[in-house]
Amino acid sequence: MNQILITEKLYITPELRRKKKLYRLEFFISVFLVCLLFSYYIYAEYDRSISEEVSQELLSGFRYQEETENTDETTRLADDVIIVALDRDEPQEIQEQVPQANNAVTYTTNSGQKYTVEAELNIPRLGINYMIISETSEELLKISLNKYWGPKPNEIGNYCIVGHNYKSKKMFGRLNEIQDGDIVQLTDMNKKTVTYSVYDRYVVEPTDTRCTTQLTNGKREVTLITCTNYGQQRLVVKAREI
Repeated sequence: MNQILITEKLYITPELRRKKKLYRLEFFISVFLVCLLFSYYIYAEYDRSISEEVSQELLSGFRYQEETENTDETTRLADDVIIVALDRDEPQEIQEQVPQANNAVTYTTNSGQKYTVEAELNIPRLGINYMIISETSEELLKISLNKYWGPKPNEIGNYCIVGHNYKSKKMFGRLNEIQDGDIVQLTDMNKKTVTYSVYDRYVVEPTDTRCTTQLTNGKREVTLITCTNYGQQRLVVKAREI
């Protein structure tokens, strides 16, 4: 009996104690890293939700402005008709006022941040509907879609748009589902909407910028660009005016 106790006592060597302490330390480090990664994930999702709220705020501001201008225009035309009827003996032709070029508008959000947008992108089948910020940066890409290259919205040439590919399906998170023939609508700040049809999609390396060429044979085109394959490559979608 004593021999058994001595044997068991000798079995727990200093080396084994050291390994147990090491395993315990590794376990606590693993738990800490898991908690850290989980916290980062929660923060990232929260940050994306806040950014999504800002992008929707920009979209709401654009639509509100459109509704207000339409109401004002209707009132103005009605007033003109009344003035013509009361102040003139002979009917006068109402001149249509062509809106001045309005290629970008700066909105101030509820948080006080200012963003300059120049168009609204709508892909009805995929439910993608965002304002396009007139320049691009890492911070602006968190807020909404960005203009990457090209002419002014709905002008002759290749209007290139970039956006994040979020797993939450926000921004361009569903762009990989797009198909040839899908409708892409681009509305500029003059409230002119041009409809485009998707005719091609392909994947390129990040250094391949041939999709931004302005050689469109005198036509209007839209190019949509986002990350794919875990950020290692770029998905390119091409659409042409119909």
